[in-house]
Amino acid sequence: MYFTGFADEAGDAIEIQLRATLDLGWNHIESRSINNINTTDISEKEFDHVCEKLDENNVKINCFGSAIANWSKDPRDETGFQENLESLHRAITRMQRLGTRYLRGMSFKIVKDVEPDSPDIENIIFEKLSLLVKTCEDAGIMYLHENCMNYGGLSHVHTLRLLDKIHSQNFKLVFDTGNPVGTDNHVGKPPYKKQSSWEFYSNVREFIEYVHIKDCIFIKETDQIFPELHFTFPGEGHGDVRKIVNDLIRSGYDGGFSIEPHLSVIHHDHSKKSVDLIRYQNYIEFGKKFMKLFQEEIAIIG
Repeated sequence: MYFTGFADEAGDAIEIQLRATLDLGWNHIESRSINNINTTDISEKEFDHVCEKLDENNVKINCFGSAIANWSKDPRDETGFQENLESLHRAITRMQRLGTRYLRGMSFKIVKDVEPDSPDIENIIFEKLSLLVKTCEDAGIMYLHENCMNYGGLSHVHTLRLLDKIHSQNFKLVFDTGNPVGTDNHVGKPPYKKQSSWEFYSNVREFIEYVHIKDCIFIKETDQIFPELHFTFPGEGHGDVRKIVNDLIRSGYDGGFSIEPHLSVIHHDHSKKSVDLIRYQNYIEFGKKFMKLFQEEIAIIG
C-alpha cells in the first residue's frame, strides 16, 4: 500500500510538486500536468527536466493522469479518436521511460443527443475503448477506467457493462470516491437520483486496482458539464470515504491511494497569503488528514 496524489494541485512546476510529495513523506506522484500542460503533451526538453528532477529526489510517477477518452471526447468523432490514439502512443513512450504501469483513462463523453444505452453509441464506445486498451496491453500498460462524467460513470451498471465488453486483463478500475456525489445514477427511468459512492463502490470493488480520494457535497445543477460541488477534506463530505477505506483495508487492498483535493482558496484566509501558497497548504493538509483517517480506520479494525 502507498500514498500518492495529483501533485499539480499543490503547484504547477515539477519542483513544487516534488516538494509537496516529500513534505508528506511520500515517494509517488500521479502525474497529470506540468505547468498546466498534460504530462503527455509537454515538450521533450521539459519532459527530460521532469525525469531529471524525479531521479534527483527519488520519486516515481506511479500513474499517468491522462485525458484519454475523457469527458470532453465524443466517441463519434473519428478525428478526435485518432488524436486520442496519438496521445496514447506518446504517453506510453514516456511511461515506459519512467517505468510507470498505470494510465488513468475514461470512456468518452456522455452524448447528450443520443440515449446513452443506445446500442449504436454503446458499440462505438466498446469498439474504440477496446482498441485503446489493446494498445496499452501490447505495451504492458494497465488502462484504469475512472468513474467520472463519462459513459462508464453513468452508473455502476455501465461500468460493469464495460468490464464485460472489454476483454483484457489490462483493463481495470480506478475508483474515485467523490465523483458519484454529483452524478446522476442512470438506472431505470428519469428523473434520476444522485449516485451513492458506497453503492457504486460495493458493486465494482472486485475490479478496483487503484483509488482516488476526493470528497465533496452536492450543491446544485449548473448549465455546465459538471454540477456545483463543495469540496471538503476527506471524511467531511458525502463520498463515504471512511466507509470505503475501512472496507478496502478489511478486504486486504494493497494498492495506491491517490489524493485529488480540488480544494479552493476559501479553505484558508487568503488576506495574508498568496493563492499559490494556499494551494500548496491545502494539498499538504488534505494529504495529512487522509493519512490520519487511514490510521484511524486501521485502529478501528485492530
